[in-house]
Amino acid sequence: MADQKFTETLYQGWQADYRCDEVYFDSATDHQRLVIFKNPIFGRMMMLDGVTQTTEADEFIYHEMLAHVPILAHGDAKKVLIIGGGDGGMLREVLRHTSVELCTMVEIDPSVVELSKQYLPNHSAGAFDDPRTHLVFDDGAAFVKNPPHTYDVMIVDSTDPIGPGEVLFQDTFYANARRCLNPGGILVTQNGVPFMQPDELKNTVTHLKHLFADASCYLATIPTYVGGPMAMGWATDNAELRHIDLDVLDARFKSAEIKTRYYAPAVHKAAFALPGYVSDNVG
Repeated sequence: MADQKFTETLYQGWQADYRCDEVYFDSATDHQRLVIFKNPIFGRMMMLDGVTQTTEADEFIYHEMLAHVPILAHGDAKKVLIIGGGDGGMLREVLRHTSVELCTMVEIDPSVVELSKQYLPNHSAGAFDDPRTHLVFDDGAAFVKNPPHTYDVMIVDSTDPIGPGEVLFQDTFYANARRCLNPGGILVTQNGVPFMQPDELKNTVTHLKHLFADASCYLATIPTYVGGPMAMGWATDNAELRHIDLDVLDARFKSAEIKTRYYAPAVHKAAFALPGYVSDNVG
């Protein structure tokens, strides 16, 4: 079994092979091919249609940065909407904030949730059973057309813009997302690796700038997502929220009493400092 491997197929001209020591699940769901296997470095990994989604070893970086940056920048987030995130890691991090009263999570594929509970239980760490969780199985693009609530923070924890995730990168989706937000609300998005996927980031931020007073991105280095740091889109009508003072973030972080492994207020601030090749794409 040790010589078996799974190949990352996201990029043309570059592939990453992951040694597989054990396969836990490999089958097509109603929406995509889902594989969960064990790698000696990353532990248990999930791939959808040949693209790595999450691993036990480094998921904390992605989930901490997409959850805590907008929630702590906002400062008073009571209702949070997650689009995607079926593995439960984003839900886990959002609900670590006791100030959050409701977290609605919209996932298109029930199999991702059920299999993650079974094979990646530490991702959700019981978050699906939290009474503040409202789990909805639906197409995220359809959900935002007529949501039951408006939200303070919206997190788009999507796959890449292929297959079921493609509609979550279109201008109509972003326009509907804006209407889901309360005044001063924040939208953050998964936007891939800018060095490898520059058009994905550029197109998203272009759409967001037409809809919000402030749109940009911030970065985090996640080993699984090869090719450089990953971009996370940022949009809000309150331009001050991208520039919250470090002492304010420090105070909010201490008040939240959350222990993190990657996120820190200083990292939060530094994440918005973009290298030239990234800032060229966000304007």
